[in-house]
Amino acid sequence: MIGIIVLVVVGLALLFPVVMTRLAKRKLAQLERAKATIARHEARLAEERRAANTITPADHGLLLGKDLVLDGEPEPDEAAALTAAKSGDWRPAAAYLAVDAVPDVRWRRQRALAELAAEDDTWLRAWRAERPDDPTAALVHLDALVFLAWKIRTGAAASQVSREQAEGFHRVLREAEEFAAEAVALAPDDDPNPWVAQISIAMGLGWSNDRFRQLWAEVTKRDPHHWAAHNRALQYWCDKWRGSHELMHGFIDRAIAAAPAGSLLAPMKLEAYYERFVRDGEALIAWERPEVGAALDKALADLAAADPDHPRIRYARGWLAFALTRADRFTEALAQYQALGEYIPQPFTSRQDPRQFFIDLRIQAVKGAVAAKESAQQQA
Repeated sequence: MIGIIVLVVVGLALLFPVVMTRLAKRKLAQLERAKATIARHEARLAEERRAANTITPADHGLLLGKDLVLDGEPEPDEAAALTAAKSGDWRPAAAYLAVDAVPDVRWRRQRALAELAAEDDTWLRAWRAERPDDPTAALVHLDALVFLAWKIRTGAAASQVSREQAEGFHRVLREAEEFAAEAVALAPDDDPNPWVAQISIAMGLGWSNDRFRQLWAEVTKRDPHHWAAHNRALQYWCDKWRGSHELMHGFIDRAIAAAPAGSLLAPMKLEAYYERFVRDGEALIAWERPEVGAALDKALADLAAADPDHPRIRYARGWLAFALTRADRFTEALAQYQALGEYIPQPFTSRQDPRQFFIDLRIQAVKGAVAAKESAQQQA
């Protein structure tokens, strides 16, 4: 009898793991099926919400989503210069950058070529070898080093950047910092762009505020309202880099107050609010605050006074469309979406799915504008 009991106990002991394993597998399978069911249900609900949240774009002076393009795609002359450079011919790039224009336009034109040189500088090295004293080639060289440094770092948060990436980032930025002296020496004395290129160096290497102010003085004595310089300096002064909310807002407020109407510096105040609200985890209702409303009014006035062909006008309209939608000023927001036509600009382009984010906010603006119009008609 004892032997039988022992055999039974041993049998149960041996059988128990098998039974438990089968039960665990069954429970796991049930859990996976439940997860799949929930996922299908959530996908169906999302699809239903998306279907309900639609408009007919043409009814509101808008293009279909499929016809929208991201701002920043090269224009034909820029595309031709880039294509030639990729094949090793630097001359079309030099001709493209030789166009007489204001410093901010010259800066904007060379950026894509500098980014290309960060990937493959064969054409740039040939240019520099043939024309070692060419200030434009030196500027592209300097900016290419800056692009390369930030590419090594990636756009990840500091906590997600590896030690190797951080070391490479700082090493290349220090190389750019040393080369900046040559770019400055070769450039005409009134050209601010070799100084503008150093703003990102200052940000990455952590220049002190006093040292940055010295750099900024060199920029502004050559071009006091250089758009790109202000946009990059705004990042230096923000809380996530080398400043604070107070320093950032103080910087852009002074710049806006000193700038002529139509400079399109005023919309940068909206970017400053975005930096602050994201950093502090503010709810979307923050966009409805009176001080934001005042900034929106200033930005709209700045836009109204600007040249319709201002090269930064899509930036202005993009931030206004975004902020006006967030502030529930839907009719004014819709006007900006209409004026943008086919373009999806900043701040939408920084999102993981820029097209869908743009379309979703555009729908919100349209529905809000329609509701406001209907309400006004009922009260009339």
